[in-house]
Amino acid sequence: MFIDFATIKVTAGDGGTGCLAFRREKYVPRGGPSGGDGGDGGSVYLVASAQINTLLDFRYQREFTAGRGAHGQGSRKHGKSGEDRHILVPVGTLVRNAAGQEILCDLTRPGQEFLAARGGKGGRGNARFATPTNRAPQKFEYGRSGEIRELVLELKLLSDVGLIGYPNAGKSTLISRISAAKPKIADYPFTTLVPNLGVVRYNEFWSFVVADIPGLIEGAHAGAGLGDRFLRHIERTRILAHLVDVADPERRDPVARLAAINAELGQFSAALMTKPQVVVATKIDAVSDDSQRQILEDHCRRAGLPFLEVSAVTGQGLRELVHSLGRILELPDNPSAPPAEDETES
Repeated sequence: MFIDFATIKVTAGDGGTGCLAFRREKYVPRGGPSGGDGGDGGSVYLVASAQINTLLDFRYQREFTAGRGAHGQGSRKHGKSGEDRHILVPVGTLVRNAAGQEILCDLTRPGQEFLAARGGKGGRGNARFATPTNRAPQKFEYGRSGEIRELVLELKLLSDVGLIGYPNAGKSTLISRISAAKPKIADYPFTTLVPNLGVVRYNEFWSFVVADIPGLIEGAHAGAGLGDRFLRHIERTRILAHLVDVADPERRDPVARLAAINAELGQFSAALMTKPQVVVATKIDAVSDDSQRQILEDHCRRAGLPFLEVSAVTGQGLRELVHSLGRILELPDNPSAPPAEDETES
């Protein structure tokens, strides 16, 4: 089950109380203060892990507590510090404060940590307060309370390419052909209910990640269809591959469908409209009337949009699509990009 939103409560450990004690040893008159300090409370950390890809675990456990610090003892024995609590979350998790909804951290790298709740400081024992003028202090400190926070976790998948389009545009079939992903495929709308990720091999030394986003319809930004729940997952993509079914039996205008989805993206986030977009005509093996494909191609030529046509069933155009996406990802500011391939190889 894919869960991309969760609310949790994190409680750091309280600090231990400092000790009030005095030495009492034979042949040692007026032994002096010997109370040790209390231990610090444990802290709670969120840690990004590449081994998990959903917030499902937080549906069953929503409260997390770190260990409290032990109290100080006589003979200047300090209390043991409480154990820290490390909570694994998927890479791409956005952390917000539930009270004000401000963003606290964006965990985008494996191993990245965020201090979610700081442990309380341990109190000082009376040995800390001894002075030349006060050799038998009766003073000690209680440990401080650990932080308590309610956090909202929001998962935004990290991918290089986002596949978008109307339901049944062929996104799931496409990602299953160009990667090892195995999404559910069926001939009815909204077959895909959760995003799917697939790793696509571009050349011998480099690959990129493609996300299959559940189908969008007009009004998605306002909650229509599957709503805007999954639109957040394309905010981190670098390229949008816009799939348009040119074998649509209802013969709906392909340019109007293209514009409708782009309008939804713009109303959700203006930044999505600045991303490079490739238009992909799908299901060309099932085309009986070439007019829809031709209308879409002419529009893309006038708009300056890259246009490709594929058939995920027969494999036609898939190699060209993968190489086109890979070349767009070869940007100078991308240190992980592969060297440009010879055009004759594609």
